Amino acid sequence: MMNSDATPMEGEPLIRPSDTEHPLHDSVVEACRTVFDPEIPVNIYDLGLIYTININPESEVKVTMTLTAPGCPVAGDMPGWVAEAIEPIPGVKHVEVDLTWDPPWGMEMMSDEARLELGFM
Repeated sequence: MMNSDATPMEGEPLIRPSDTEHPLHDSVVEACRTVFDPEIPVNIYDLGLIYTININPESEVKVTMTLTAPGCPVAGDMPGWVAEAIEPIPGVKHVEVDLTWDPPWGMEMMSDEARLELGFM
C-alpha cells in the first residue's frame, strides 16, 4: 500500500512494476536499449539496469535504474544518457531518471539475450 503522495510505506519495496500498458512504453524500452554501459557490450535494458518505467497520463516518464556497481565511473552521466535517449520520443512530455542502489544489481537481472551475448549461457 502506498501513501496518498505515491511514496512507498515502510516495508514496501521501492521498485514498482512498469506501466507496460501505456502506448509509449515500447518506445521508451527501445530508447533504453540504445544506451550501453561503456564497459559491457550489452544495452542497459537487457543488462537489467532499468528497474521501472512509469508513464503517467500526461506522458511524463519516470525511470528508476541502477548501475552494475556503486563505483561505476559513469554514475554521474548514465541517467542523463537515458533521459536524452527518451526525450525525443514523440508524445513524451518530460523525463526524470532516478538512480537507486536498492536492490543492488546482480547478474541474475540480465535478460537471456544479455547472458548469451556475454557468454554466460
